[in-house]
Amino acid sequence: MLKAKLVRVFAEAVLATALVAAPVGVGFATTPQDSSASPESQKLTPEQRMNRRYPQPVKVGFLVGLPVLDGRDSTYGYIREVVRTPEGKIVLVVPYRAWLGWAPTDWGRKTVAVPLETVAILARQVAALDFSPEDFAAAPAYAASGTALPADETIRIAVYRR
Repeated sequence: MLKAKLVRVFAEAVLATALVAAPVGVGFATTPQDSSASPESQKLTPEQRMNRRYPQPVKVGFLVGLPVLDGRDSTYGYIREVVRTPEGKIVLVVPYRAWLGWAPTDWGRKTVAVPLETVAILARQVAALDFSPEDFAAAPAYAASGTALPADETIRIAVYRR
């Protein structure tokens, strides 16, 4: 008898919660990352998209050696250095290979300059949010131009969460 009453009270509580939440429109919270498919965000520049991802300060030395991942958590390569170009843009130098990007050998790799505005940090890895596999493949091989940033310099990088 007591068990049946508890089950009935629980069912009523769940039903009441559903009825209260339905008209209010309770749903999943969205973040700037989730809204990247909206038409107005497609018109944003990479710098504007980065600023919507809550950029945070990080030491350059912390980024060197981190993997750069795609949307399926496949590794493109590891950050070799962080460089400021003559135009003032910051790029991540990543040796890229389409297959076996995680492998420690440099055989078959092309070094690519990935703009800082197109990536975001996610714990101890970097997600290439706006730099697709096609962008990696089409990017020219990086020719050393610009100044490598020292490990103790602080830059701002977007933050990403899933």
